[in-house]
Amino acid sequence: MPESSKLRIIPLGGVDEIGKNLTVVECENDMVVVDCGSIFPKDDMLGIDLVIPDVSYLIANKDKLRAYVFTHGHEDHIGSTPYVLDRAPAPLYGSRLTLALIENKLKEHSIHGIKFNTVEPREIIHVGCFTIQFIKVNHSTAGAYSIAITSPAGTVVFSGDFKIDFTPVDGEPTDISTLAAIGDRGVLALLCDSTNVERPGYTMSERRVAETFRQQISTAHGRVIIAMFASNVNRVQQVVDIAAQYGRKICFIGRSMINVSTVAMELGELTIASENLISMDDINNYRDDQLLVLTTGSQGEPMAGLTRMAFAEHRKLQIKPTDKVIVSATPIPGNEVFVSRVINQLYRSGAEVVYEALDEVHVSGHACQEELKLYHTLIKPQYFIPVHGEYRMLWQHAELAESMGMPRENIILPEAGQVIEMSKDSLSLAGIVPNGAVLIDGLGIGDVGNVVLRDRKHLSEDGLIVVAMAFDRTNGELISGPDVISRGFVYVRENEDLIEGIRGVVRTIINSYSRIEGGDWPSIKNRIKDELRRYIYEKIKRNPMILPVIVDLG
Repeated sequence: MPESSKLRIIPLGGVDEIGKNLTVVECENDMVVVDCGSIFPKDDMLGIDLVIPDVSYLIANKDKLRAYVFTHGHEDHIGSTPYVLDRAPAPLYGSRLTLALIENKLKEHSIHGIKFNTVEPREIIHVGCFTIQFIKVNHSTAGAYSIAITSPAGTVVFSGDFKIDFTPVDGEPTDISTLAAIGDRGVLALLCDSTNVERPGYTMSERRVAETFRQQISTAHGRVIIAMFASNVNRVQQVVDIAAQYGRKICFIGRSMINVSTVAMELGELTIASENLISMDDINNYRDDQLLVLTTGSQGEPMAGLTRMAFAEHRKLQIKPTDKVIVSATPIPGNEVFVSRVINQLYRSGAEVVYEALDEVHVSGHACQEELKLYHTLIKPQYFIPVHGEYRMLWQHAELAESMGMPRENIILPEAGQVIEMSKDSLSLAGIVPNGAVLIDGLGIGDVGNVVLRDRKHLSEDGLIVVAMAFDRTNGELISGPDVISRGFVYVRENEDLIEGIRGVVRTIINSYSRIEGGDWPSIKNRIKDELRRYIYEKIKRNPMILPVIVDLG
C-alpha cells in the first residue's frame, strides 16, 4: 500500500475531556472533519463564554478540507461551528435537526455561503476519496448517527454519542443490523464513546423517564417547572404529551429552549397543539395548576432560566412555595457546584424540588458497559481508539476492549493533536499538530489568553489599587496626587492610615528622582509597583494588582 493511502486520525478535542469534540480524518489528499463542538469554560476561566478547539491545523490545510460530518446536534458536537466555519469553510452533512440547529448558529453570526446537505439514516455519500455512511443510533436528541468513513486505507467507524434503546420514544431503535453489516465487511478502526464506560449494565430507556414525569405532574397542585437540555427533543415531546393529558399549558423559557423547540416544531420533530402552547407573557392569564414551564438551566448556568428564577432575577417568573421544580439532567463533570447552588436556592424559596438523586427524572443518552460490549462485537475493529471522555474513562474503555480480546498493541489512548496513522499492517503515532483551547469572550475569538486570565484571577482574588498623579517634568514638581483609588481591595474611608502610607511611599519614590527624563517613566512605575507591593504585604498581608498612572505635564 502506498504511503499516501495510510489513514490519519487527528483528534483536536473530545479526548481527556467531556466536550469540544472535533476529529480530523485524512487520507491521500483529502480531509473530512467529524463534529465541531465546544465545552463549558472552567471555573478559573473568568468571564469566558465558551471554549472551542484550536483549529490552526484545519485553517492551514483548508485546501484539503472536503466536508464536515456531524453525529448529532448537542453543543459539545456543534457548538464551535460559527467560529470554525468562518475560517475553514466546507460543506456540511448531518441529520435535519442537527443541520437546522447549526444553520441557526450561522445566521446569528452572519455567516453565509455554507452548503447544507441533509442525510437520512443508511444514506451513503461520496466526498473526495471517502465513502461515508450514516447509521441511526439512539441518544438524548433526535437525529443522532454513528458514521462509517471508508477510504482506500480502510473503514473507520465513529460511534458518536449513543445508547442501545429497544423502546425509544421515536420508535426507531439503534440500527444494529447496519452496524453488523459494516462490521462484517471489515473495520480498520473504531472510535467509540466512553462517557458511561464506568457504569455496569445497560442504560435505562428514555420511556422510563416518562413514567416518572407522569407521576410527578399528576400529583402537582401548583406550577410544574422542568429544567432540561433544550436539545433533548424526545424528552420534551414526552413532557408535552403528559402536560396535555393533565390540562396544562406549555411555556418555553430560555433562549436555547425557545430556539430549539421552534426549529424542532418546524421540522416536525416536535408536535405541540397550538392551543397548548403559550408565551411567557401569558403566564399570568392561567391558574398555577394549568401551567407547565420547560426551561434551560439544568447545569446551573448563571444566566439560564432556572437560575434566574431561583434567585428572583427573572423578569416574568419567580419561584414560589407552591411550585414543583424538576431538574431533569445529570451535572456535567465540573458543573456539580453550580447545580447544587441552584437546587439549594430552590429549597430556600420553598419549592418542592425533584432531581436525579430523588427520582428517575433523567436517564443518560450514553451507553453503559454491556451496550459498549455489544457495539464492539458488532463492529469487530482491528484497532480501537476510545474517545469522548476524561482520561480515566478512556483508560477504562481500553481495559474493556482488551477484556473482549482486543490486543493491547492495537489500542491507542489518544491525546489532543496527536496524529494516529494506520493501515491494515500498521498502527503508529506520527507526530503532533497544533492543539489546545481557544477562549471565546463576547465577540473576541482567542484574544483572551493565559496572561489576561491570570490578571482576571488576580483582580477577583486581591482587588486593584490605582495610584494616580500629575507631574511637571519641567519644574520637577508633583502637581497633584498621588491619589489612591481602591476597587475590591479595601474600603478607603475605613483604612485612611493605610491609604496615607501608600501615598507616602509614592511621594518618597518620586522625590528621590532629582531629574526625570521621558524615558524614565516605565522604570519609575515598576519601582512604585515593587515597593508598594512590599509595603502593602507587610501591613495587611494582601497582594492587590497595582496600577500606577502618571500624567506628564512637562
